[in-house]
Amino acid sequence: QVQLVESEGGLVQAGGSLRLSCVASERTFSTYAMGWFRQAPGKEREFVASISGRGVMRLYADSVKGRFAISRDNAKNTLYLQMSGLKPDDTAVYHCAARSSALASTRSYEYDYWGQGTQVTVSS
Repeated sequence: QVQLVESEGGLVQAGGSLRLSCVASERTFSTYAMGWFRQAPGKEREFVASISGRGVMRLYADSVKGRFAISRDNAKNTLYLQMSGLKPDDTAVYHCAARSSALASTRSYEYDYWGQGTQVTVSS
């Protein structure tokens, strides 16, 4: 199994930036595509971004395209989400996830392992 641990989120003012990280306890980290999903109160979990095992392919939700950047450092078994131009609508619990495939995916059901989640709050 793969254990995933997200960094602490935080409270950020609108327009600000924040970087999330997710550390995986897996030697073959590069064989797993990774993703970020988020869930706001009263809303369903939604896709944010995904990256293939080697980082060649990156997928983004339209709502974050141009503002968020997903990346990974396979030598450190770490996934990142760099967020800039944050908006109040970005407020949510963010989860990283690992897929038992190297192909990036936007679908949550295709991911097999999930982090505990971290709260990101953007104030107006």
